Amino acid sequence: MKKQKSYKDNEGKLYLVPTPIGNLEDMSVRGVKILKEVDLIASEDTRNTQKLLNHFEITVAQKSLHEHNYKQRIPELLELLKQGQTIAQVSDAGMPSISDPGQELVASCIEEDIAVISLPGPTAGLTALIASGLAAQPNYFYGFLPRKKKDQQAKLQELATLQATLIFYESPYRVKATIANMSEVFSEQRKAVICRELTKIHEEYLRGTLAELNDYLPDNTLKGECCLIVEGQIAQEVPDRLSQEPLKAQVEELIATGLKPNSAIKEVAKQNNLKKQVVYNDYHELNKTE
Repeated sequence: MKKQKSYKDNEGKLYLVPTPIGNLEDMSVRGVKILKEVDLIASEDTRNTQKLLNHFEITVAQKSLHEHNYKQRIPELLELLKQGQTIAQVSDAGMPSISDPGQELVASCIEEDIAVISLPGPTAGLTALIASGLAAQPNYFYGFLPRKKKDQQAKLQELATLQATLIFYESPYRVKATIANMSEVFSEQRKAVICRELTKIHEEYLRGTLAELNDYLPDNTLKGECCLIVEGQIAQEVPDRLSQEPLKAQVEELIATGLKPNSAIKEVAKQNNLKKQVVYNDYHELNKTE
């Protein structure tokens, strides 16, 4: 067990400072104050952060800290913290560590018994969730899904039985393919919301079922980073385990809700704790003899 030192101690401290996800007016008063008072700012992209610093007339020096240099940079930052300096860590937008760099430095500071102080502030996932109209509790934040179709569908299959509202981040260039994969793996009747350009002038929410969004996207190009909020597993996706229905009937029941046959077979196998091949053979009547 470790008890963190008080942030009031006169020693080096790491501040985690959220930055606006679009609208600069969302920067907190405390966030600006901390950025002006620290000795150094560790930024995901110094060029991007400099625009924020210029806006608030902050002149503190920066050092880059991102996924490509963190192994080299963290020892340098730790040494400064041990010398009693204070450092603020920021990502390009939102909270550090949430689908952005940050976690490695935090873990290293905790290991070295250096105080870590997190400021509350903007985060795209929860901002989108509370405006989506879907259940806010419980929720499951995933972030960015794998890019390759096979890997993405495998991950979605793992998430398919969660009853919590699902939160994903996605690029506008991949959102069509992601919605198509969700429509194939999940029930097409699940409600979903595409939230784009959050807090900006072109903020937009596209609400519908996965089937409706899948039909809409091929003819409509989206711009700006997107959040996908997807309803958790719905009743018609869950086979009645007490009904003792034949496996083939269970598969057909899921197909009727919008699942593709292969996805339905996988789900029935999982729900009945069977190998996929057993359900596949039963569904296609490969076990029957003449």
